Amino acid sequence: MSGGAVEVGRFAPSTTGPAHPGTLLAALLCWLDARARGGRVWLRLEDLDPQRCRPEYLAGLREALEWFGLDWDGEERQADHAAGHAAALDALAEAGLLYPCRCSRAELSAQAKRAPDGSARYPGTCRDRPLPAAGDGGWRACSDALRVRLPGGRIELMDEGGADLSASPAGEYGDPVVRRRDGAAAYHLASVVDDQRIGVTRIVRGRDLAPSSAVQRALGELLGYGAPAYRHHLLLLEERGGKLAKFHGAVGFEALRGVYSPPELCGLLAHACGLRPGPDPVQPEDLVAGFDWSALRTRDRLIEWDGGALHLGA
Repeated sequence: MSGGAVEVGRFAPSTTGPAHPGTLLAALLCWLDARARGGRVWLRLEDLDPQRCRPEYLAGLREALEWFGLDWDGEERQADHAAGHAAALDALAEAGLLYPCRCSRAELSAQAKRAPDGSARYPGTCRDRPLPAAGDGGWRACSDALRVRLPGGRIELMDEGGADLSASPAGEYGDPVVRRRDGAAAYHLASVVDDQRIGVTRIVRGRDLAPSSAVQRALGELLGYGAPAYRHHLLLLEERGGKLAKFHGAVGFEALRGVYSPPELCGLLAHACGLRPGPDPVQPEDLVAGFDWSALRTRDRLIEWDGGALHLGA
């Protein structure tokens, strides 16, 4: 940032389950990135999904992060900011970019080509459907999901770690849903709007979310927002049925707390990502002074929970 402006990051977990080792590692790296830069970092609890988000998960995430030793310069729930999401939808509708989509997930999964992230690429089936007239309620009167017409062209984007995040979102992914059929703001829109509101300049998150960067940047450009810097980090993986998958369902916070103290778990995770040569206990604040992204491993790390302890693989 120029002119001595303070950089702002955010850790944004979904409140759809208990904290697990991957949650805590992602939170630690986001927090260290901000603290090592003398910046601010927010906790944003993403609780927009009415089917999957639960109050007990939200409370549990707060408790787990506090227990682990992380503090925040601000905290918010996405569900408290529906007015901002609606204002962004108003702006997109006024620009003639919103349209209702009646395609079901099953239909898309069966018919569409795949996007780079493995999801179904939207083929534009409903792209020519109009919104209700403003006098009839506009987008607010729609019972269908709403999509935004993305312009063609390529978004040029690089991760700070060197990965090329560039893509042509309209062609590779198709128009994204920005409001779900149940009325909730969709992930891409809410994330972009909420980042803008709190002034996020740095997005630090797991590499599984890297493919969403170009789509979110395209949305940000339509809304007139500036571009943040991106840093995507390694994931903790486990073997499931002979394949590798994200490690998040094997063990939750309550089981971890029964085995590890906060410094013990912090030391293990710092070792897992390459910040420390061994798993000796350490507090998050003790890692700030020497934090350097170049010291972190870039490859994902295997991890296993045997019911009584975590074990690191290659």
